[in-house]
Amino acid sequence: MAVLFLLLLLSLLIFHLGLGIWVIFKHFLTIDVPSALESPVKMRFLHCMFLYVATLGNVLEKLRICSLFRFIQLIQDKIFTRHQDPKVVVTDLHFGTIPVRLFQPKAMSSSSCRGFIFYHGGGAILGSLDCYHNVCVFLAREMDAVLLSVGYRMLPDYHYPVITRDSLNATIHFLKKLKTYGVDPSRVVVCGDSIGAGVAAQVTQALLGQKDLPKIRAQVLIYPVVQGLNFQLPSTQQNKNVPFLTLDLLMMCICKYMAIDLSWKDSMLKGACIPQETWKKYKKWLSSDNIPKSFKNKYQEPLFPGPFNETAYLEVKHMYSVENCPILADDETIAQLPDLFLVTCGQDILRDDGLLYKKRLEDQQVPVSWYHVDDGFHGCILLFDKKPFSFSCAQNILNAIIRYVKHI
Repeated sequence: MAVLFLLLLLSLLIFHLGLGIWVIFKHFLTIDVPSALESPVKMRFLHCMFLYVATLGNVLEKLRICSLFRFIQLIQDKIFTRHQDPKVVVTDLHFGTIPVRLFQPKAMSSSSCRGFIFYHGGGAILGSLDCYHNVCVFLAREMDAVLLSVGYRMLPDYHYPVITRDSLNATIHFLKKLKTYGVDPSRVVVCGDSIGAGVAAQVTQALLGQKDLPKIRAQVLIYPVVQGLNFQLPSTQQNKNVPFLTLDLLMMCICKYMAIDLSWKDSMLKGACIPQETWKKYKKWLSSDNIPKSFKNKYQEPLFPGPFNETAYLEVKHMYSVENCPILADDETIAQLPDLFLVTCGQDILRDDGLLYKKRLEDQQVPVSWYHVDDGFHGCILLFDKKPFSFSCAQNILNAIIRYVKHI
């Protein structure tokens, strides 16, 4: 028995050692870590750990032990531990079937304070109330705000458009109960990062016609995803292999959530799914011509869109709805939007989504404040308190958001 145990232990050690070596080779062969980052070595280590977990999850899924997504979600909630803050009261609630978490400063400066609704990122795979708990505690405390974090349902069980519907329903419920939570109806801000920022933009547009609800004062979008048509923008070419959101991971998240077979990925990248009349209608908003020249370093304009593939279009056409791509809303809708505070990161594949949305709103005279972090990368705010693995860009972004919100 002891011999069998030792053999099993040795086999596991050899397996994990081999897996680690494979991960390191894959990282250096496929990943670009820009020198502009604050600590390239730290980034390489973190990405290798991320790749190790994802690869192990793939192995477990092939062995039918645990699905990849559930394994990753389990690991993330073990890594991102919740910290208690004596200055913030945290309450777990359910708005119907939607789990939410309320953060209230113990000593609020007034009887009626600002409200802040947060939708987390993670590509419908990662992210959770626990994962973003410390970010929300910090924001609620420093902004002296009642913060609602929405725990929308995700993959692998839920697909498009569940995230937006859950977030919209939770937001409406909260807006109807503002007085219960001591929130001033004229001082409500919505915020999100990554897919959560896209959701914040979608929810803000959906609420424009709700005359019986308080108006949103401002929207804070942190490296948002706001369109799914043009995957040939400068930042896509420049940062397609930069952690933590590579082009392959981006396309997997999109296809899985939108229930699109991954075999259509190349057609989506080339724009072969886009009818000519659709591109003519939206080109003025989605073309790389709208990206400032200073962001087009070594950018080569591709032939876009590619030859039209009707079969591919029928598979992915639900991606092109206005409800899914807030940048496609008509001018009248855009002109009614509240103030925007936009955060973009120089080393982020989604940088240009933010820049396109910025111009879209500015063209309709919507007030826009823009905070750009050249050494920032996608997902960085999650690491703001994870010393020694934190990056100063994350703290800078959160501080900028706090300054903005406190002055509106």
